[in-house]
Amino acid sequence: MGVSRGPRLSGMQKQVLSLYRGFLRAARLKSTEERCRIKSIVSAEFRHNSKEVDHKNFLHIEYLLRRGKKQLDQLKSPDTTGLSSLDMNLTQPKNFDH
Repeated sequence: MGVSRGPRLSGMQKQVLSLYRGFLRAARLKSTEERCRIKSIVSAEFRHNSKEVDHKNFLHIEYLLRRGKKQLDQLKSPDTTGLSSLDMNLTQPKNFDH
């Protein structure tokens, strides 16, 4: 009588979850204020990518994993005190007739 642990995860899904947990662990090493900010940024970024990135686009997912690992390594550095985010809304301005 085994306990159901949910659906089996692919190797790539495990890598994504591992990266996410790594960011949360690294956040614990920063100040309380930065910890909350880091968690918020990381959560928002992962949620955004889970909605916007095609789950079958393995090349793009692998790219995001590599980029995320580099960012995590940088965050783990004692010289890094926090994390920042740049929100670039690339929508075109509306043309208004005068």
